[in-house]
Amino acid sequence: MTINDIELRHALDVEPVWHELIEVYAEVRADQLHQPHYSVERYGERLDRHASEPGWEAVIAYDGEDPVGYAYVNALKPDDRWWRRMTTPLPDGCTDISTVALKEIMLRAPWRGTGIALRIHDELLAHRPEEQVSLLVNPQAGHGKVKALYESWGYETISEQQPSADGPVLTAMLRAIRAAAPAPGGTPAE
Repeated sequence: MTINDIELRHALDVEPVWHELIEVYAEVRADQLHQPHYSVERYGERLDRHASEPGWEAVIAYDGEDPVGYAYVNALKPDDRWWRRMTTPLPDGCTDISTVALKEIMLRAPWRGTGIALRIHDELLAHRPEEQVSLLVNPQAGHGKVKALYESWGYETISEQQPSADGPVLTAMLRAIRAAAPAPGGTPAE
């Protein structure tokens, strides 16, 4: 398997890809599914909510017919709860710039470290009309490696938030969509 063997497919409707997203999520989060915040049921609730929000789009990577990873986004409004939940003041004008939120990015273990996560990420953002992209990451994921990977992709920390009471405090990050692409690296699972 090489990165060139992977096919990327866009989805604008969650229904046809629901089971594939759940399957990949459950495998990537297998060691955390006992925690209420990370349960498949809670993920399904979040996925359903996210898929009903404006601008939802996913890119799913396939090796043959097997889904190996995905990412999905939603468009944000200036008064979106995404911004309102931040714990520190945001950079001036941050919410006035058109923004998409990278809500999930997952990659099965055998395909990590191949550059596929970055390829999924870049494909998802390549034709988005928004000017910037924001994401949330658990700063403890991978002992800090996941956050460092996002930094290598051009993301910068802007704040923190805790979207659910039983979930971790997450680092909020932001970058321009048309930022220069970094060299392929590992993959986040957070």
